[in-house]
Amino acid sequence: MEIPFGLTVRGLIKKNNTFLILKRHPNSSTNSNRWELPGGKVEDGENFDQALIRELKEETNLSIKIGDLVGAVQENFPHKKTVAIVMSINIFSGEIKISEEHVDWKWASLDEIQSLEISGWFKTFLLEENNKL
Repeated sequence: MEIPFGLTVRGLIKKNNTFLILKRHPNSSTNSNRWELPGGKVEDGENFDQALIRELKEETNLSIKIGDLVGAVQENFPHKKTVAIVMSINIFSGEIKISEEHVDWKWASLDEIQSLEISGWFKTFLLEENNKL
């Protein structure tokens, strides 16, 4: 049986050489209790830019403007393969308030991020795209 692909979108929000990261809930089906960039699944019939705007609003309460592509990375699970598209983000308005999908958030430097328990796709992304950040 072929393993299906899923598409996720992630936002890279930078402020004073730090990045906004969120810690996933312990009950998450994948990457529980791990830190990652905000974002999530693209729903059926949804454009990926619409999905990113929706996911960032749901997860952070921020209204955003999408910048350019930063990178893309694949993560494999036993039941699916996920491709994450990472876009640069500018905050348009709002104060950070996380959803119930996450238990914490912070602005973190690259060094700090690399010392944390981060999701598998985020580790791969940092290894592949570190020179662009």
